[in-house]
Amino acid sequence: MKKVVIIYGPPGAGKGTQANLLAAKLNMIHFDTGKYFEKILHDPANQKNRIIRRERKLFDTGILLTPSWVVKTEEIEARKIHAAGFGLIFSGSLRTMYEAKHFIPVLTKLYGRKNLHVFALNVPAEVSIKRNSNRMMCKFCGYGLLSAYYDVKKPKHCPVCGGPFYKRTLDNPATIKIRLKEYKERTEPILDFMKENGIKVLKLDARPAPYKVFERIEKILK
Repeated sequence: MKKVVIIYGPPGAGKGTQANLLAAKLNMIHFDTGKYFEKILHDPANQKNRIIRRERKLFDTGILLTPSWVVKTEEIEARKIHAAGFGLIFSGSLRTMYEAKHFIPVLTKLYGRKNLHVFALNVPAEVSIKRNSNRMMCKFCGYGLLSAYYDVKKPKHCPVCGGPFYKRTLDNPATIKIRLKEYKERTEPILDFMKENGIKVLKLDARPAPYKVFERIEKILK
């Protein structure tokens, strides 16, 4: 049976890294909503759209996007993935209580409640700020360079595809602090909502190397 894996955690907890590892190992689709929305909101072709301009302003300042717009967009993509026969992985979504209340029923109907698995990756705020402040992303393939394990201060080329690196608008210290506040106040309460609705939430220390965290997640899912 196909699964849904939802990975929560503050910025820099390694949600995307774990989701990519799981997708590759278990033949699932990682629906990276952060990158998906970033692409839509920063596409020059969309900048005449009033809603896109509104959402981009929120996105670039670290404030969560309008929940009703997010749910509509995510549901369309989730249904496509399910129809194609794949399990689904979210890294950081659903980000607000509105999204959880409106989208969990959709996922439950598509995949079944027993096939929903939720993980919460925990790291201290100082680790979040350090990791994200140093994060570099490849413009071409989206690879995120793990600076703590890659001994290059100013890398010029992605080790995966050779593309150029860039820093996301979200990854400056001031914006990260806003994102941490948003996570604490608007996203973290979802974990209690999940538990109250019979969905088990497993908490993991995300400070070790990603492969060690992945080994624990994979063992639990198996």
